[in-house]
Amino acid sequence: MTHNHQVEAEDRVRAAMQQLLAGPVPEGLKCDVKSLCTLAGVPRATLYRTYPHLKAEFDRQRTTAREAGQQPDPRLAQIERLKAEVATLRERLSRKNAQLDALKQLQAEALSRLAAQHDVITALRRDLQATQDTNVRLLPNR
Repeated sequence: MTHNHQVEAEDRVRAAMQQLLAGPVPEGLKCDVKSLCTLAGVPRATLYRTYPHLKAEFDRQRTTAREAGQQPDPRLAQIERLKAEVATLRERLSRKNAQLDALKQLQAEALSRLAAQHDVITALRRDLQATQDTNVRLLPNR
């Protein structure tokens, strides 16, 4: 490889690094070494053999960006966002299930009280019926 080709290839690798790290990552690619080589048009073996300093710089910048909370690959950022959303939804679902259980218990208690009140009313009506033959007079309903 002539010096001119080497400089051109190094420039392409640097441009590809910038594009992958700054985003957006082109469709079908990731923010990784394989995509770096594809975007730069440089075989991976050449990157490792001829430009190890660029590969190391790419790895370092990618790690720094991730540690700073930046995610150049929009799909990975979307995955992180979706994981957080799933966790939030699971928490909401858990709270709703607890509320539903409490409401079911309240419903069961209410039905039990209604049944007990119905039994008392039925018993009182029976007692009233039994005493009607004596000196109790019914008042007209309003």
